[in-house]
Amino acid sequence: MARVLLAVVVDCADSLEQARWWADVLGHRVTERNTDEYEVSDPSGGGTPLYFMNVPEPKSGKNRLHVDITVEGPLVEEVDHLIGAGANLIELRQDPGTLANPDTWAVMADPEGNEFCVLSADTVTGMA
Repeated sequence: MARVLLAVVVDCADSLEQARWWADVLGHRVTERNTDEYEVSDPSGGGTPLYFMNVPEPKSGKNRLHVDITVEGPLVEEVDHLIGAGANLIELRQDPGTLANPDTWAVMADPEGNEFCVLSADTVTGMA
């Protein structure tokens, strides 16, 4: 039996605002699936969508699963853009040069505090 990743689901206090924020960041569209449940997907139909759903409890602790996004151009410019859009920079990280594929990336948090990483095509190595 074939298995396909349907979506990555994000629990939220305000699913519509989170969906709008992520759609803006990714250049995707927002579609309401059910009450307080929104899908953020690539208009071209590619990739795995994000689902945002309201939950009553607040986020607690560090995410055990997060998304990584890559951008064209300088990493610092994208970090500045995301901060201007409401994200928070947690820290910039760089792998040691002794690794086979050392990367440089930014660990950030969306407006509800969900961590995600941003890499530039110029700062990620070993990805096909």
